[in-house]
Parts: sequence; structure tokens; C-alpha cells
Amino acid sequence: MAQILLDRLPQDVAALDPADPQYATRAVDLVLAAGRDCGASDVHLLPSAEGLDVRMRIDGVLQPVARFAAPLAANVVARLKVLSELLTYRTDVPQEGRIRGGGDVEMRVSTFPTLHGEKAVVRFFGGCGQYRYLSDLGMPDDVRAAFERLLGETGGAILVTGPAGSGKTTTAYACLRELAARPAPRSLVSLEDPIEVPLGGVAQSQVNPQAGIDLSVGLRFLMRQDPEVILVGEIRDRATAEAALQASLTGHLLLSTFHAGSAAEAVGRLADMGIEPYVLRSGLLAVINQRLARRLCSCAREGDDPTAALGLPVGRFRLPTGCAACRGTGYQGRLLLVEMLIVGQTELGRAILGRSDAGALERLAVAAGMITRWRRACQAVESGATSPAEVRRVLGLGEVTREDAWVVVSRTEFTPFKK
Repeated sequence: MAQILLDRLPQDVAALDPADPQYATRAVDLVLAAGRDCGASDVHLLPSAEGLDVRMRIDGVLQPVARFAAPLAANVVARLKVLSELLTYRTDVPQEGRIRGGGDVEMRVSTFPTLHGEKAVVRFFGGCGQYRYLSDLGMPDDVRAAFERLLGETGGAILVTGPAGSGKTTTAYACLRELAARPAPRSLVSLEDPIEVPLGGVAQSQVNPQAGIDLSVGLRFLMRQDPEVILVGEIRDRATAEAALQASLTGHLLLSTFHAGSAAEAVGRLADMGIEPYVLRSGLLAVINQRLARRLCSCAREGDDPTAALGLPVGRFRLPTGCAACRGTGYQGRLLLVEMLIVGQTELGRAILGRSDAGALERLAVAAGMITRWRRACQAVESGATSPAEVRRVLGLGEVTREDAWVVVSRTEFTPFKK
């Protein structure tokens, strides 16, 4: 049904009567329903000289789906602003608001002035209740078990890292739900910018720059609220990083997200921000780095040209084909690629004290048992879950050796993929 709704969207938009006083209302309802039901994470309304282009980010990739005529663009965006309680007469400044969708679905709306009018982006949160707990995220068993154990600690920091759109907040929220559902109650608080999804059992707060409460200042006030577990929505600067890691050293379990390309790079970036090495070594429990890769559709075919492996050290792989079920993309759904760096009193901890670079930290973490994001990716390719091209899209074009990926099997050792 969701696929039919998305495929029909251009026809449904064209069938609307521009003279109808309810045109904008019906148009926005169509777009939001299609985005919600097809599992889009974001809907973009992009103005151009030709009209208002509707694009949806599905499985992490932006896809064009429909277009509104240029004379109607302003009315469509204005209707979206009404729903999200924004000022319709202010088209010259960025604005942010929310649409309460009912049930588990909420939408955050952001507008921004451009050359041809206001661009609007709608982000969907909740997703009908999926991805609520760690067991729902598709983490490898070894990472999930270590994660669940670390959530039982009474102090220290756990950082969830990755690029934008890698599911960091989803993982952080799953941790809080996990803690709230445990038999022994704990004082759970959060400081976010903004609050994305309401969580039962958590005292959630939002920064208020107009009142002088940013993440670092708000965190210092929260420390007086007798918290046991603190979620800081995102570490963005040195002041927030210092306040968060100091909290982790004073008997609080701290969770936060951080933009970084790898777990070791996250440690290196914090050191570059001026965080003292002893604070990193003593305060950090673990750093998780994650990416979301598209999962191959069942229409995928087995690859037989070694160059199509794109330099990945894999013995076999599948390639996207495209069918009606996947709208010709070759992919349906996504899978999680994750690595977990655990600090502890190890050679890695001593290397952090010695200000070693990210490359050296990653080598020590691998020697201590960390399975890298590249190894997870190559395992996913070997199993037929995703393609070499998708791994390169998500992880980049750097050189990958068999030592990086720990893939040592040959093509002749495999049986054909099961359909």
C-alpha cells in the first residue's frame, strides 16, 4: 500500500484543482501521508524556477517524487507552516516548528529562504514504534551485549558517533528506553536541542538560548537535579564536551552523540578540541561509531566481475538489479554497520594519555578485539546483504586491505547465494 501511494503521488498531485480553496491543504496532506507511509526520514520541498520539487529521503538516499507548479509553491509551503505553528508572513528568516502527527509519529519542520522562495524540510520521528530498544536496531550480538552491560555502569561516558543521518539519536534514545524499562528505577534526564521524541520515564529538557541556557550551561544546572543518567543531545563544542565528560567523572552515566568518521577519530577530535587526555582515558567507557547502509532487494544478482567489488577484499558479492518492489533502486530497507571502541585500562588507554593519533588508536583497538566498520561492511557484502557500491557510498573510497577487513576467504570456498 505504501509503495502504491508513493508511485501514485505525481498523478494525485496533478489531479488536484489549483482553483480549489483547499488545494494547499490537500496537497500537503498527500505529501505527508506518502512520506510517512513509505518510511521516508525526510521530505524536501525545494523551490526552483520551474516549480516546487518534492523529494523524499528513503533508505538514506534523496529521491525526486513529484512537483508542484511554481505559482502554487508559496501556498503549499505556507500550509506546512500553519500546521507547524510558524509565522506565515515571515518568509525572509529561517524557522523551525513541529507537526503533532498523533500516535508515534511526529514531524519537525524547518524552513529557509532561497532564491526562488522558501525551502521546507520535514523530518519524521517515531516511525510507528520501531527501533525503540537496542534489540530492535539490528546490532551485532557482541556489540549489543557489550552495550547492555555498559548501560549498567554508574559512571562514565558512552558516545554514539557517526555522520549526519547515521541513526545516532535513534540509538541514544533506545538506550534511554532500555534504562527506563529496567526493574531498578534510575533518575534519567536529558538536555537536547531540540527534543525529538518524548520518552516515558525521562525528564527531558530543551536548550533555550534566549534565556542563556545552552548545552554546557544547562548541563551544569542539571547536575543539581540528582541525575543518575544524563543524555546530552549532541556534543558540538569544547564547553559542552568538558561539561559532559566532567559529569561522567563524578558518578553519572553520560550518553551523547558526536559527529566523527570512526570511533578512534572521535577520541582524536575530542583531544583536538582541548579535552585533557586524562579526562578522556578516565571518563570514556566506550565510543560507538555507526553507519546505515541500504539492504539489497531480493531482485539482486550475483556479481561475477571482480572489478565490480570496487576494491573491497571480498570473495563474493551481489549487485543491485531493480524491480517494481524497490522502485528500480535495487534496495529495500537498511542495515547497521557498527564498531565499538572500549577504552578501559589497556594499551589503548595509555595511548590516549600519550596523545596518539587516530590511526594508532584504531590499530590498538583492533588488536584488543574491536571489529571495525570495514570488517562489518565486508561481512555484509559477503553475506549478500548489501553491495560493494553501497559500502563505498557509505564508508568512502579509501583503500581497504584484507587486514583492515579481516577477510581471508577465497571465492572458491563459497556456495551460491540463496534466493
